[in-house]
Amino acid sequence: MARPKSSPKEPRQHPELVVITGLSGSGKGTTLKALEDLGYYAVDNLPIGLIPKFSELIKDSSAARHAAIVVDIREGRALKQFPAIFKKIRNIVPTRLIFLESDDSTILRRFSETRRPHPLGTEDTVAASVRSEREQLAPIRRLADHIINTSKFNVHELRDIISANFRGEREEAKIRIDITSFGYRNGVPADSDLVFDVRFLPNPNYIPQFKDLSGRHPSVARYIRSFPQTQEFIARISELLVYLIPHYIREGKSYLTIAFGCTGGQHRSVMIASEIRKQLARAGFKVKETHRDMKR
Repeated sequence: MARPKSSPKEPRQHPELVVITGLSGSGKGTTLKALEDLGYYAVDNLPIGLIPKFSELIKDSSAARHAAIVVDIREGRALKQFPAIFKKIRNIVPTRLIFLESDDSTILRRFSETRRPHPLGTEDTVAASVRSEREQLAPIRRLADHIINTSKFNVHELRDIISANFRGEREEAKIRIDITSFGYRNGVPADSDLVFDVRFLPNPNYIPQFKDLSGRHPSVARYIRSFPQTQEFIARISELLVYLIPHYIREGKSYLTIAFGCTGGQHRSVMIASEIRKQLARAGFKVKETHRDMKR
């Protein structure tokens, strides 16, 4: 169904087509609505055979020169034609491809919460359908300009990421940064992009008055911060990240997970993660802080 927008928020001079695809349950509808709110003419599940003609209409139209469409597993066997069609439409109109995905556990939870059947049908389990869908979409994923894993995003966070990347906001707003602390005894977080080991710092766990506190307690934080290697580490890592993040943005990365680990995830990693978050926030980046293994 098409949903035309009568008055886009910002004037657009050049035609553009955004193709949204990816796994069922990964947020394609939310992404389409976010682009619609930015003034894009939005079409859900346009038949693949009509995309070239639709591209020509966008190129020649004065009313709908920016459009977003969803193409997904509902196309069935016709989906195999998409890579060739995508190459064709890029010669007609500037086109960007967004591929949305999520971890299997997140997809299964979302289907369970909504109680909706998977588009591939009910003959197989949802888990089997998700595996099959990943395989069928793999050739399309390789064509993507933006690959976004929505596992850790709520609806509002996903909309913010889309808005930042398509509304022309400053570079710092185009990436969502998650900083987390963890304990190595419980394993490294699987979704980490960058991991820093802070077990070289003195361990407050061996000081009785600090043992049952966390790195967020002022006394523990002051103790860890009192060592010169702590100060130097925070300064050097902050400088490194401020340098790296714009490069990730230019490569199309929409989110970055930075993990700091110590032995138990209670003291050193918690304090360092909090300090690095503050440094990146001061540099203008949007940062979320979590502590996986810290005692509540």
